Amino acid sequence: MTGLPVERRTETSPLVDPATGVEFGRAVVSREFEVHYAVSAAAEAFKTWSRTTPGERQLALLKLADLLEANASDVADAEIRETGKIRDVVLGEEIPQCVDQIRFFAGAARALGTAAAGEYVPGATSYQRREAVGVIAQITPWNYPLMMAVWKIAPALAAGNTVVIKPADTTPSSTVLLASLAAQVLPAGVFNVVLGDRDTGRLLVEHPVPAMVSLTGSTRAGIEVARSAAATVKRTHLELGGNAPVLVFDDVDVTAAAEGIVGAAYYNAGQDCTAATRVLVHSNIHDEFVAALAKAASAQVPGTDFGPLNSKAQLDRVLGMLSRSSATVHCGGKQYGSIGFYLEPTVISGLAQDDELVQEEAFAPVVTVQSFANDDEAIALANGVPQGLASSIWTRDTGRAAALTTRLDFGIVWVNTHGLVASEMPHGGFGASGYGKDLSMHGLEDYTRVKHVMIAH
Repeated sequence: MTGLPVERRTETSPLVDPATGVEFGRAVVSREFEVHYAVSAAAEAFKTWSRTTPGERQLALLKLADLLEANASDVADAEIRETGKIRDVVLGEEIPQCVDQIRFFAGAARALGTAAAGEYVPGATSYQRREAVGVIAQITPWNYPLMMAVWKIAPALAAGNTVVIKPADTTPSSTVLLASLAAQVLPAGVFNVVLGDRDTGRLLVEHPVPAMVSLTGSTRAGIEVARSAAATVKRTHLELGGNAPVLVFDDVDVTAAAEGIVGAAYYNAGQDCTAATRVLVHSNIHDEFVAALAKAASAQVPGTDFGPLNSKAQLDRVLGMLSRSSATVHCGGKQYGSIGFYLEPTVISGLAQDDELVQEEAFAPVVTVQSFANDDEAIALANGVPQGLASSIWTRDTGRAAALTTRLDFGIVWVNTHGLVASEMPHGGFGASGYGKDLSMHGLEDYTRVKHVMIAH
């Protein structure tokens, strides 16, 4: 390792409560000195952490899960202050999922499998090793600060890597709290946090030591990370934007399906890469279903059923997209209230496939509706966007559902539900939604490298 940069600057950025729009604090911005210091600490810790047994790593992660569970209220306070999320949702759904995901990877660390050892060449025995990759640079988004940190650090640490993670500049606190809990059960240098903006992230990605970069963010950010990582041949793991189609056929219970889809569309104010944003409805029930969606959407109350958008910049971006659309707005479409960054729950129909609101991810409580006449048209509309993360099919015809799951070009396909996550199942997409899997054994394997050992005899 080279020496640490000698220049150290004190720089901060504002922390704003999106529910009020009021600045309540400031966060340190890490620059070259801090990034290099954190990477150096991770590199030093890797020498010993990578040699621990899966059982030792399992025990440490189980202790971390217990600590997170025991300190859920404090972590929720930090998450809510910077995201505006509904407290019952954070405490009742998100943190329990995070605890379960850490526990899953704690156990998965002891269950990595490879091909059987054997004599694949006469006179030699071969076997495979799954090894830790090294120091992992990780960058998380502002929509699920805690959960995305867990999705990254849990498999990486379970596999024997050390990490340097950079949360989004507007939502750093829950990640810092997670790291402070981890410091009670992990050796120094195993789990490191740097804070800051895009420039901080760039310093981390371009640093020569990390062997892998894992990003959850926009497609634009993923392209930049992949380009920067290529300069030093770093591995990349990219979970990028989504723009999920929801295929609704004319045999559904209209009211029940509409209510289910609205719940999946407006969860976390639609700031979810898997949000049920693009509703594609069979022409036979189009008008009836739009009316049902608008009724269900109008019953959603910002601040009670879902929180604000993350920032004024995000709110202005979405309002700009809505103002440029000439489609029919059935409900919503405007800012909600005069305090905070809330958007009314919105339903829009009459859009063409090349419209901005169809092709780009709004990342807001906005649902677009398009009509289709048959299965082929439904698939063409669904697949007619660059992103390929998640999708869903709503029908009572199980044969049709089974056939269409093979034709949807998305990494996740739900049937008669949308947005459910299981720790044991992979989460990741295709196309502009990136590559690599979170959760499941696939998520753990992504943080390993495979070595072939052959012994002549």
